[in-house]
Amino acid sequence: MRAYYMVIAVLLPMLGGALIPLIPFRKRSVIALYMEFVVLATSILTFLLIFHRPENAFVLFRFTGRLSISLRLDGAGSVFATILAFLWPLATLYAFEYMKHEEREKIFFMFYTVTYGVTLGIAMAEDIVTMYFFYEMLTMVTLPLVLHTLTREAVLASRTYLYYSLGGAAFAFIGMIYILVYGTTSNFTPGGVLDPAKIGDKMNLLPLIYAICFCGFSVKAAMCPFSAWLPKAGVAPTPVTALLHAVAVVKAGAFATLRITYFSFGTELLRGTWAQNLLMAVTVFTILFGCSRAVKETHIKRRLAWSTVSNLSYILFGVVLMTPFGLIGALLHMMCHAVMKICSFFCAGAVIYKTERTYVHQLDGFGRKMPKVFIIFTIAALALMGVPGLSGFVSKWYLAKGAVAAGNPLAYAGLGALLVSALLTAIYMLTIVVRAFFPGKEFDYRTVADVADPGWMMILPLVVFVIVICLIGLYPQFLTDAVMNVAAEVFP
Repeated sequence: MRAYYMVIAVLLPMLGGALIPLIPFRKRSVIALYMEFVVLATSILTFLLIFHRPENAFVLFRFTGRLSISLRLDGAGSVFATILAFLWPLATLYAFEYMKHEEREKIFFMFYTVTYGVTLGIAMAEDIVTMYFFYEMLTMVTLPLVLHTLTREAVLASRTYLYYSLGGAAFAFIGMIYILVYGTTSNFTPGGVLDPAKIGDKMNLLPLIYAICFCGFSVKAAMCPFSAWLPKAGVAPTPVTALLHAVAVVKAGAFATLRITYFSFGTELLRGTWAQNLLMAVTVFTILFGCSRAVKETHIKRRLAWSTVSNLSYILFGVVLMTPFGLIGALLHMMCHAVMKICSFFCAGAVIYKTERTYVHQLDGFGRKMPKVFIIFTIAALALMGVPGLSGFVSKWYLAKGAVAAGNPLAYAGLGALLVSALLTAIYMLTIVVRAFFPGKEFDYRTVADVADPGWMMILPLVVFVIVICLIGLYPQFLTDAVMNVAAEVFP
């Protein structure tokens, strides 16, 4: 395919979303058809680009010298783009049903659709400057989504999100400048672009700059101590929290750390440094911290948010292993976690939408009244635990192999953290399942007489997600082959 199709894929949802408040739609159903058409057309074009990748890059505009905004789709970008192209149409369908009773729908859908194009810009960025440009834009277009309800909690959450994101961007900017000064190119290149001859006596700064840059990008991936914004963002409508916690924002942060580690700084210069050990220790701690907080949390969405904090550090742990299996595990968990977590969040959102109940202790007996939602939630919970035959097991298996292959004591500690995390995940996820299906002999079902499954617009995405969770678990070869090809580019 021609390179300019990448520009169309990025700009179509951005322009299509920007037009939503300006078009005088007479019926709400027409808005739904318009939005779904824009998102589906973008996804179809993205999949065509993934399977027929353009050989050349496309320069949108050039500032000076090596500074330009340009798009190019490689193997790693294709993995992230696949997540977006698959999940966004289903999320849009769900969002349209969920937002039926919300105010300022057009503004919501405008930013929701624009975010799709911006995130695709991160996936298709040819170089670190382009990725940083879209990364900053992602903060600006998702901030109004967190703020959407305009409640005091939403204002405080959006303020926290903005402060954390701007602080992280400042740290990431330091790393970008280092790459531009001491790299042979700003383009993402398998194995890294730093030139030791250019660095010279500044080599001792490399671990420090890398650690600062990694921490900057990991803010959006909610690595400790930068994770406080994510549970607070749960005050936003569920389609937004699912977008933040499973698809766009957090995965953009994880993807950015993967980019700078394997395609900018390079693992040859980083492996064995104190920066690798420090970041590995922090990711291991975050895995356990997130799970522990999830066990303690009683609010449904905040519990799932702390679960996300833990699972995102699975990806970051795979990144800092700096081994082929670590990279494979990180990419696989990016994909598997996205489906598992958006499925879990949408199940929680369906409960909130139908009953306005948001705490775990309020879910007693819901399983019999909302069987579709809670059967799907149970499968997603088992997948997050890493039960064999489901998608979570596949990614965790490769992360474990990466930890063993690294031979680093901290990597073995990470392997132990994965096992402890599986146990804690079973506790905080299955607690919900048990309460829903087995409330006790004396439970009065008349107290949940008004509870029922939602309509097809919510159920259909959930069914698709759970089918994918099972298919990846039973037939992972296609997915593992694809990410192994990416690892082969970095570790020839």
